[in-house]
Amino acid sequence: MEIIISNSNNSPIYEQLYTQIKNLIISDSLKEGESLPSIRNLAKDLKVSVVTTKKAYDALEAEGYINTMHGKGSFVAAKNTEILRETKLKEIEDYMEKIMNIAPSCNLDDDQIIEMFKIFIKENQ
Repeated sequence: MEIIISNSNNSPIYEQLYTQIKNLIISDSLKEGESLPSIRNLAKDLKVSVVTTKKAYDALEAEGYINTMHGKGSFVAAKNTEILRETKLKEIEDYMEKIMNIAPSCNLDDDQIIEMFKIFIKENQ
């Protein structure tokens, strides 16, 4: 599992951990039932606080991405398809928001954006 912590990133370190591990789970790079590094080992490897790593793991567990069994470790949870669907819908909404923010600089109105999207759909079927 490759995690990269960036000091130049404005996000807190625990949030960077949380986001990267969540993305690895969603993308299926980490499979259901797969063991995660212990909190202490991950903290040591990344040269961050154990408290920071625990905070990221706690957030992942609270959202159903991992399960922790005391004395055994943390494991990727069975995928909740509704959570995954909501995550993907939010990602689509974020892209749509970007499109709507860029469109005025190209003098595109709503109908032109919709037409572009229809053409894109036809070309990719």
